[in-house]
Amino acid sequence: MNSIRAKLEYIWLDGTKPEPNLRSKTKIWTFNPTKNTIYQNQRSVSQDGRVIPCIEELPFWSFDGSSTQQAPGDKSDCLLKPVHIIMDPQRNNAFLVMCEVLNADETPHKSNLRNKISVDDDWWFGFEQEYVLEQNNGNPLGWPGGENFPKPQGDYYCGVGHTNVSGRDIVEEHLEVCLQAGLTVTGVNAEVMLGQWEYQLFQKGARQVADELWLSRYLLNRIAEKYQVKINIDPKPVQGDWNGSGMHCNFSSGMMREKGGSDMIVDICETLKSQHKQHIKDYGSENEKRLTGLHETQNIKKFSYGVSDRGASIRIPLETHQKGYGYLEDRRPASNANPYKVVYHITNTLKDFSN
Repeated sequence: MNSIRAKLEYIWLDGTKPEPNLRSKTKIWTFNPTKNTIYQNQRSVSQDGRVIPCIEELPFWSFDGSSTQQAPGDKSDCLLKPVHIIMDPQRNNAFLVMCEVLNADETPHKSNLRNKISVDDDWWFGFEQEYVLEQNNGNPLGWPGGENFPKPQGDYYCGVGHTNVSGRDIVEEHLEVCLQAGLTVTGVNAEVMLGQWEYQLFQKGARQVADELWLSRYLLNRIAEKYQVKINIDPKPVQGDWNGSGMHCNFSSGMMREKGGSDMIVDICETLKSQHKQHIKDYGSENEKRLTGLHETQNIKKFSYGVSDRGASIRIPLETHQKGYGYLEDRRPASNANPYKVVYHITNTLKDFSN
């Protein structure tokens, strides 16, 4: 096979505060899938048999950091370092490349939180990413215009029928594209509020799962562009008696997955309690509007844990409680939280509970 001119979509997080925005640009790169190189054994193969380049052979690429709130105008060059690559199913000969941001001297940029996370596949994570499909008028998709409201919550969660769900075509397309790209999405469902949805994503390794969640968010936003809707990940998109949006984080370490760890489960919850204030600072902006003690949340100023308790900060799944080992669910992260921050805090706080 001859060389191909591949499209590499370099994706990174900018310096916007309090939460970063996604940025991306396309690099055309000549690539020979069959040529025997020093990277040949490090390349992988997609589900449809196409060769995926390895990260090590992808070039760094500069960008204007003064336009992304990451550098001053007189020293504007920043670098993109490829760290994770997957197929781009929506374009021919294309790949999505998650990148870390570096300074011009190739040291980690201050906005580069991924670099602070230890490489440790002992940790397994499952994120539940909630979001709202938003119309151009600012209302969730499926809501009437003006100041009118749909019927109260009750029929929308895992709902069926055009009066109970809205935007399924977007959700289905996102699911299909994620699976084709090789992302480990494990499920989707309509959520408690009309126009609100959730997808779940599992991966082994803290860096790996955060990379994949950002890539899945990127694909969701790109698909939404076509439908001219906005992806709203504010933790409280609609004020009043409507559920907020979270990013629940299910996690376990090797020690947690071993039999006989029931006492350790309590110790882990107490350890998380000791760092609650620090965690909350990094678990998403305006999270206080969501964590009120209502709508399946604990109050942001309190910390609690309990078996099957969706009103707790940490839910201990019934199966984990009965077996004495398994995973826990951190229900505190907001939908707009940076997953790099979330996995960093969990793995760093609980480093004594990992093999």
